[in-house]
Amino acid sequence: MIRPARVADVPALREIERAAGETFREIGLDVVADEEPPPAAVLAAYVVAGRAWVAERSAGGTSIGAERSAGTGLVGYLIADLVDGCAHVEQVSVLPSQRGRRIGEGLVEHLAGWARDRGLPALTLTTYRDVPWNGPHWVRLGFRELIAPGPGLRAIREHEAARGLDVWPRLAMRRELAGS
Repeated sequence: MIRPARVADVPALREIERAAGETFREIGLDVVADEEPPPAAVLAAYVVAGRAWVAERSAGGTSIGAERSAGTGLVGYLIADLVDGCAHVEQVSVLPSQRGRRIGEGLVEHLAGWARDRGLPALTLTTYRDVPWNGPHWVRLGFRELIAPGPGLRAIREHEAARGLDVWPRLAMRRELAGS
């Protein structure tokens, strides 16, 4: 089930982010695994602004064991910004044990509906080009590389480079929304 995030969910979002980041260590991207999740105040601001959603397993749903985020039942989250007139996926993270269940895809589709309701033309994001669960995954979900990103996405990419995230090739991507 996907629902709007609550301020009370913020500690669990940080735990989900830490767990999801560890997967990058397996492919040598320690810079991602070592990065701290967004501060609680930043995540709470997304919640208050209505731009944060969580995926949660129901009590009777599939068991997710010890990786279940602090007993909350939360298995993933997405936060979004408005960038260059589009809904921008600032972060989407899913517990590693839940990958392959289309939880992240569900969160992105929820954002697409939110964006359509607001008349936004597209979704955007920045990601690693060659990490299998990044660039190639986003292509399967209908995103295409932006050769000439707008000023907001360029600023995001510059900030990512300054944080040391460009140790592997990164790119900006866009998915047009039908019916916007």
